Amino acid sequence: MASLQAAQKGTGKGAGPAPVHLWNPPFCGDLDMQIKRDGTWFYQGTPIGRPGLVKLFSNILKLEAGKYYLVTPVEKVGITVEDAPFVAVDFEVSGLGEHQDLQFETQVGDKVTAGPEHPLRFMRDAETEEPSPYVMIRAGLEALIDRKSFYRLVELGVHRPHKGQDWFGLWSGGAFFPVIPSAELT
Repeated sequence: MASLQAAQKGTGKGAGPAPVHLWNPPFCGDLDMQIKRDGTWFYQGTPIGRPGLVKLFSNILKLEAGKYYLVTPVEKVGITVEDAPFVAVDFEVSGLGEHQDLQFETQVGDKVTAGPEHPLRFMRDAETEEPSPYVMIRAGLEALIDRKSFYRLVELGVHRPHKGQDWFGLWSGGAFFPVIPSAELT
């Protein structure tokens, strides 16, 4: 992308994601770039081994109408995302019960506290019933919560009524996030 340096300057060093929501450049085609389910970025079938470059790309990532793009002020290219564009590789807990906060960190260093603006979501595979937990990072971009972190989250779960049914779930940011109906755990 010819204007990658301009996008980097626009974000400022360490300033976080670029204001891609303000940019509407022309679509320039698809790029042979893919983000795998484990969070590894590939270009033309080869893993991108430079963490700084992956971080830069992650800061200009945008989701529009279900498709992922890398966006600069002057161009937009499509990329492929296997599951979620980020992986939450760790989290910290503060507080207890309804006052608990869960702060997640992604493989590229983004940090968010789960709550109404950064909800948790739990999907289950229809065949295997294996859970896939997610946390919203920004503007529709989610992080798949890695397995070790999910196991730690389960230890923090509580049972409580939610929408007329008993649920096993998690508190964070003043919100309760249902994981699975309590009846399915017995």
